[in-house]
Amino acid sequence: MTDPDSTACQRPTRRDIVKSGGALALGGLFAGCLSDSGQESSAAESNDTPTDTGAGGTETAPATSNEAYSVTMEPVGTVEFDSVPETIAPFTADYIDMLVALGHGDAVQSIWYRGRYKTLHYEELDGVSIDLDGLTQLWNDGVSKEPFYEMDADLHLIDPNALIDWLGAWDQSDLTEIRENVAPFIGNLIFRQTDDWHDYRYYSLYEAFEKVAAMVQEQARFEAIRSIHDELVETVQARLPAPADRPNAALVFAGEEPEEFTPYRISGNGANKEHFQTLGISDAFADTGVEGYSGSESLDYETLIEIDPDSLLLRYHREGKTREEFENSVLAYMKDHEVGSQLRAVQNDRVFRGGPIYTGPLHNLFMIERYAKAYFPDEFTETHLFDRAHLAEIITEGISE
Repeated sequence: MTDPDSTACQRPTRRDIVKSGGALALGGLFAGCLSDSGQESSAAESNDTPTDTGAGGTETAPATSNEAYSVTMEPVGTVEFDSVPETIAPFTADYIDMLVALGHGDAVQSIWYRGRYKTLHYEELDGVSIDLDGLTQLWNDGVSKEPFYEMDADLHLIDPNALIDWLGAWDQSDLTEIRENVAPFIGNLIFRQTDDWHDYRYYSLYEAFEKVAAMVQEQARFEAIRSIHDELVETVQARLPAPADRPNAALVFAGEEPEEFTPYRISGNGANKEHFQTLGISDAFADTGVEGYSGSESLDYETLIEIDPDSLLLRYHREGKTREEFENSVLAYMKDHEVGSQLRAVQNDRVFRGGPIYTGPLHNLFMIERYAKAYFPDEFTETHLFDRAHLAEIITEGISE
């Protein structure tokens, strides 16, 4: 792996909106911004103001609209902002969902792959939308540097290790080139933490969301949405059956007519499975020797029958399908399958779509509600478990002072 860049911070001369606050650190190493004296500067030193302790104990300096501020997030370190970035280039949809939630959807410039960004939930939020076709797709049989120059974004909301270690698309020199000639990177891969290279600080969904709120100075919106989330979690968990009466689930990737299943673990870190953990759905693969998605092998029906999970969650199925459409296609196929029909989950109609892979805070609210109603239909009979109108108002109108 390429050694970290050990040079002092270089500020892009082509723009003053955002300044890179740290030499890029890879492979789990942290590098802060070096001041003129060669000492590592903190968020407090860059602003000469006290710092608030943000998510996960890292420091984010408060700022008014006329003050510089900084945000610290591993693996990059500290990035300094002279003003709120007007254009932002994210990679995964979880971070785009955060920006939409914070009222900055218009700032979004990119997505790594459009098909992985599920946006149906915006249709239930009045006035909330995003022009998916208008986003630059960064993945086209690789990730070219050219789109980064063409977008000319103020900030790249991307974990740099995703480009190097996850996709194998770039090396250190590519990152340095784009950081110095276009704009800095900041971000942390949060949808999973099953890769050996992700040995640095991991952020939960709301820890990462708080960091993004600091980047765009929308702390009030963040707190209001977190309040909706916390109230939903409290309400749902108070009504769940006893832990012994909650089902387990095998979360897998599978095709439209499933014959093989690639396992994904509900246990462990990953923003896209926090809603299952909120509902106390346990991991059917626990203590079976089956590993998570990274590097794992496919399973057949015979192996699944040995585990015989209480329920199945199938990913890679069109989220646009209704429950009825899913039952009439995928579930019907499994019920007619000579071996698959022997699974308890199939016999009991406990086979569900697995939800989006890259889950942001708005996704999370809808997923908690969806699976609460799917797994515990006798308990959660309401049409909605949280107030759509109130959430939409926060997103579109902000929080009055």
